[in-house]
Amino acid sequence: MSDDKIRCSWCLISELDTEYHDTEWGVPEYDDQKLFEMLCLEGMQAGLSWSTVLKKRERYREVFDKFDASKIKDYDSSKVEELLQDKGIIRNKLKVNAIITNAKAYLIVQKEFGSFSKYIWNFVDHKIIQNEVTSRDEVLSTSPISDTMSKDLKKRGFKFVGSTICYAFMQAAGLVNDHTTDCFRHQELL
Repeated sequence: MSDDKIRCSWCLISELDTEYHDTEWGVPEYDDQKLFEMLCLEGMQAGLSWSTVLKKRERYREVFDKFDASKIKDYDSSKVEELLQDKGIIRNKLKVNAIITNAKAYLIVQKEFGSFSKYIWNFVDHKIIQNEVTSRDEVLSTSPISDTMSKDLKKRGFKFVGSTICYAFMQAAGLVNDHTTDCFRHQELL
């Protein structure tokens, strides 16, 4: 980077990662459809790096109808086969089917709670958790809250929502501020 800002070390892999860190990661998100997209994409990361998913994010948005759950819930086996042929996404049948399964579960949650955002933010009592981590080594990969979120999502039929995925989702969606204290974004998101 040409500027002299201090950033979380994980984002220095590429310009795309840095831009994501500087503009999106940790910003509180309340839009249902964006939260659904974020949860699905975190699930796609399982066993892979976030950079891999981030590079494919735009293609995911194209082939999954901009993560419109009301459309995704109706995907049939021919649509799944079509998706599995698309080299622009992670061609894992379990992960592709998980997005469809999650769309159905998401719509039920949305109806039950009035919004998916209300449901998700309830896990943190609608308050951002402000962590004070000084190095990447101190950042958690799970928490009691992500454990609870994971169990509840699984109970509701969601797939690829283990505690580690839920914690990464909480970080990305701004439920927790895990920017290191020396990172310029930590203070901005307080």
